[in-house]
Amino acid sequence: MAYPSDVKDDEWTFVAPYLCLMREDAPQRDYALRDVFNALRYLAHTGCPWRYLPGDLPPWATVYQQWTRWRDARIFESIVHDLNELQRVLLGRAATPSVVVLDGRTLQSTPESGQRAGWDGAKRRKGSKAHIAVDTLGQLLSVVITPANEQERAQVGELCRQVQEITGQTVTVGFVDQGYTGEEAEYAAAVHDIDLQVVKKPEGQTGFVLLPKRWVVERSFAWLSRFRRLGRDYERLSVSLQQLHFVVFACIMLARHAASS
Repeated sequence: MAYPSDVKDDEWTFVAPYLCLMREDAPQRDYALRDVFNALRYLAHTGCPWRYLPGDLPPWATVYQQWTRWRDARIFESIVHDLNELQRVLLGRAATPSVVVLDGRTLQSTPESGQRAGWDGAKRRKGSKAHIAVDTLGQLLSVVITPANEQERAQVGELCRQVQEITGQTVTVGFVDQGYTGEEAEYAAAVHDIDLQVVKKPEGQTGFVLLPKRWVVERSFAWLSRFRRLGRDYERLSVSLQQLHFVVFACIMLARHAASS
């Protein structure tokens, strides 16, 4: 049975070389790699538990085992970063960005993730916080996972380090909201040669405001929220939650790349 989340032929042509950690005809392979990838995409889209994968997909244990191999090898990070460079060049931009936008969002904890959850007093929610950096197109560059009680400004240094490692030190400016105000965050970014600029709300303005530059990362969060596996923190390991962000962006960007080809 075909599912809406199944990878299309053009998408598979691009992604298959990344996923082949062993030969497609390896004797220990009992299920087609494309079917395994489709099962992972189905889980990301629907948010179903591993053991609830439909019976016409490969067994959940097989999919989970392959997912852990892909996760530990950071395969989807490579896919997203290469797709980002390719799409930027096709749009007439430099392959790597000079500007990034940073922000974080809190994911409600579940029994699986509760042991590392923290209380976010601002959101009044217990869970994990995903701190992300995106370029001005909204494409994912890096992700840091912490308990929700960790301050966003405390993650600036690690996000900037990852961004500069990925881009080859091309980023010079980072836009953030008022939650990142302070010398500590500014210094942490400056260590990595990034000028941190706080985008503030207009004086006297209350409620939601569409802020210049800052809206880009909010749109990225909206894209992520369409995949139900990231609606809450269902993962026992923080690395799984981190790498699932790249799985989701790989799905988004593969579809976008295939549509523009």
